Amino acid sequence: MAGINLESYDFVASENTNSNSFEPLPEGWYTATIDGAELRPTKAGTGDYIAVTYTIAGPSHAGRQVWGNLNIRNPNATAERIGREQLSKLSAAIGLKSMPQDTDQLIGFQCQIRITIRKSEQYGDSNEVKDWKAVSGGSAAPQPTAQAPASNAAPWARG
Repeated sequence: MAGINLESYDFVASENTNSNSFEPLPEGWYTATIDGAELRPTKAGTGDYIAVTYTIAGPSHAGRQVWGNLNIRNPNATAERIGREQLSKLSAAIGLKSMPQDTDQLIGFQCQIRITIRKSEQYGDSNEVKDWKAVSGGSAAPQPTAQAPASNAAPWARG
């Protein structure tokens, strides 16, 4: 067990309410960054899909996340064809010249995503990513990430 030392933090319950809503975003086009992409087996274990996490950058709802699945291997030929077409559109939207060979090749890029609302009485309404296109007037280049300096010199000697 690890102790948490928060003596210098004043907790006021009324100031710490979670303002994030889990209501579906309104339908429309949003600029989003791909923050995660993971290959997962289907529930039946007969295929694979790519689970993609998008973080909305704008024009509204910045910071909200939406998720989408791209069915890439499936015994149902139609489901597989649709999933691969979707992966192709996503790849083109982020500026890839060919289909990715690894899910990591998708992460960090920005594109436009079209979100719809999927109705479900059992699970409640949720967002679904239905289309992708390049960010107009912008770059699809991955967002910069902190990298270690290439030099072996001490930090103060790296000028």
